[in-house]
Amino acid sequence: MDYVFTEATPVSFDNTAIAFSYKSDQDLRKTYWLFKAVGNPFLTNVGTKLVKIALKLKLPIHSVLKHTLFQQFCGGETIADSNETIQMLASHNVKTILDYSVEVTKNEEGFEHTTAELLRVIEAAKNNPDMPFCAFKMTGIMQFELMEKAQAGKALSAEQEAAFNRGKARLERLCEASHQADVGIFIDGEESWIQEVIDDLADEMMQRFNQEKVIVYNTYQMYRHKMLDNLKAAYRRAVTHQYFLGVKLVRGAYMEKERERAEELGYHDPIQQNKEATDEDYNRAVLYCLNHKQRISLCSGSHNEYSNYYLAMLMEKHSMKPNDPRVYFAQLYGMSDNISFNLSRDGFNVAKYLPYGPLEAVMPYLFRRAEENTSVRGQSSRELTLVTRELKRRKRT
Repeated sequence: MDYVFTEATPVSFDNTAIAFSYKSDQDLRKTYWLFKAVGNPFLTNVGTKLVKIALKLKLPIHSVLKHTLFQQFCGGETIADSNETIQMLASHNVKTILDYSVEVTKNEEGFEHTTAELLRVIEAAKNNPDMPFCAFKMTGIMQFELMEKAQAGKALSAEQEAAFNRGKARLERLCEASHQADVGIFIDGEESWIQEVIDDLADEMMQRFNQEKVIVYNTYQMYRHKMLDNLKAAYRRAVTHQYFLGVKLVRGAYMEKERERAEELGYHDPIQQNKEATDEDYNRAVLYCLNHKQRISLCSGSHNEYSNYYLAMLMEKHSMKPNDPRVYFAQLYGMSDNISFNLSRDGFNVAKYLPYGPLEAVMPYLFRRAEENTSVRGQSSRELTLVTRELKRRKRT
């Protein structure tokens, strides 16, 4: 494979003392038992159902949740609540991508509420070097069904056209505010049957706001087999129209849903045949971005150790400084600390996705994190191994 190197890697992810330096012994033991639990499919399945029932019945479990799942994966219930975590990360040279993870009612009132909250995030990030980016989903500010219908080539009614334009206007407000504040804004990836509409909107925003530098980033989910071609096509458009291309690479988050829909409707499965193909395309996309770094700024959102090694090696090969502003590494808060904190220790640009919002409102996000750690091959066991190693090290010392 053309992306494999044989020379020594410029960074190591094995130092657990650095990875967990921000956690007390008590917090680390709590993390151990949390990953022990979510690594058990039976406990996760039953526990998730019981929590949902308890929340529906308004049973007093708020404190338990806040000091377990919520504390592990979230920054706080408000922007102000998250400041302590933001400052803690900054003290370790790790930046924050504050992510409003509330799934509000999907109507005009809910879309306006989300937009207003995102504008507050942008304002909080303005002139704050510890918060270089914010992130959001288009489905937080525009109806899913409108984008689905538009992508399918179906005509929108006058009322639907007006609603679509209101959603686009919200997007413009967010990108304009980010441009004025000099804060990067990530448009997160979503389902393939609305992603083309999102891509078109992202391209339009980049053409408007990425004239001097990258402000707007689009997301490429590399577990889809056409994503590398899509990335290359986006670069060609950026060259043609003379703007800078913002690229956030991830592996993806909708695999089961994508495959079920493809089978149900009888079209070709958009997902890669296997994980190896996803890894291959992810690393090829990283290589493509660095080979075109004069126009592309990259945020690599990966929990895969090799992909992070590979990006660090490529930067060295391209004679780029670790803190080159065109490249960021990113991981979710509460996961892969061995990657994040060891990269930051060596001077690389690193940011954590830090979700926040009222506890009950972010529970869907927390349920997905628990299910992901159960289903993703080796995720919870890897986290558990690292925590166990650090606990043993601290006991020895």
